[in-house]
Amino acid sequence: MNHSELGTRNSELVHGAILAGGGATRFGGTPKGLERVGGLRILDRLVDAFVEALGQKPILIANTPGAADWRPDLRVFPDLRPGLGSLTGLYSAVRLAPAPVVVAAWDMPFVPPGLIRALADGLAEADACLPESGGRRGVEPMCAGYGPACEPAMAAALDAGDLRAIAFHHSIKVGILSAERVRTFGDPAVLFFNVNTSEDLAEADHLWQKLGSSR
Repeated sequence: MNHSELGTRNSELVHGAILAGGGATRFGGTPKGLERVGGLRILDRLVDAFVEALGQKPILIANTPGAADWRPDLRVFPDLRPGLGSLTGLYSAVRLAPAPVVVAAWDMPFVPPGLIRALADGLAEADACLPESGGRRGVEPMCAGYGPACEPAMAAALDAGDLRAIAFHHSIKVGILSAERVRTFGDPAVLFFNVNTSEDLAEADHLWQKLGSSR
């Protein structure tokens, strides 16, 4: 069996989860993932990417009342331990998807299927697989793959009150998708772009038009 065949089989064993997070206060309270980039909702873009990458629809982790109406075809769950930030979203995805699971925050309109597949494949050799980036942590925990071993490690961090999205990494085997590999899927500044404000939304539309013209 060659590497590409192994990668396909690994991807088929991995679930997907989209994390809708909290109240989107920086976006005026409007659900960020329902905003449109290039004429399509960010949520719908992510669902399409997960289906292409993993062959199945992701679950949606959302705490907003009425979230089940956003995409009636998705299974929707609230955070298992609400009010504890992004780490509880990751923990909920690991428990409910269940792991192994690739997650993506729902304010990231440019996550491509190829990156999702690569993160899924990375879980064959590590408990978590995170893409390297130019962000403040050096990796992107909100667009990453997590295996079953992450569940107790995340729970321990939550119990200890350490709510950092990477708080549990010392307890597991972490694999890193190198910056060089990440760049094969696109510019990291675009791949991991977050829509948090109306200005970000306008910039995302500009980036989408730019990407379309380059294609």
